[in-house]
Amino acid sequence: MSTGRLPDHEQRILDEMERALRRDRRLDRRLRTLRARRFPDLARLAAYSPRLRTVVSLLAVSVALMVAGIVTSEPAVIWAFAALWPLALFAVFRTLCRWTERP
Repeated sequence: MSTGRLPDHEQRILDEMERALRRDRRLDRRLRTLRARRFPDLARLAAYSPRLRTVVSLLAVSVALMVAGIVTSEPAVIWAFAALWPLALFAVFRTLCRWTERP
């Protein structure tokens, strides 16, 4: 395949197809929402900076769920702890990173 310019009739066909696709609002909306769900904004996630009371609350609820899970052996409590614990650890990690940054 050559890397040169397309012939005029092929370029016109391509331009017409692009115009038709740009006018399709439903396709545009579907593509935008697909991107938002498929690829989370990692820069925004990396910039997450939780407040101290949020971190303390997450840790307190996690410990309470852990104790309740040990005492009751209820699967729902154990799964709730399993879902919350990584979030609490991430929040603690981000807080510690923020505290150790140089101004």
